[in-house]
Amino acid sequence: MKARLTLKVRAGARRTGFAGKLGDAWKLQVAAPPVDGKANEAMLRFLARLAGVPAASVRIVAGFTNATKIVEIAGVGTEVLQRAILESHGPRSDTGSAAAREA
Repeated sequence: MKARLTLKVRAGARRTGFAGKLGDAWKLQVAAPPVDGKANEAMLRFLARLAGVPAASVRIVAGFTNATKIVEIAGVGTEVLQRAILESHGPRSDTGSAAAREA
């Protein structure tokens, strides 16, 4: 069982985490700098921890030096991975809308 994920990665962010979607790609901010592969290593470790698999189970399939990457994660299904990404955002904050206040 393998899951593939398209990512738009921004290195040098304040913290590592998902920042939403851009088309079919997930936007991922990585705190590590884009120097000597450090951002890629941090991204792979983050995804492994998120998916609950060893770091060796996560690999970059395409875009090693580009901001847009395709990553393959062995040992986890696509639906489980998507759910883990959504849950990593945490509870939604109050948007200030009337509907949110009434709920």
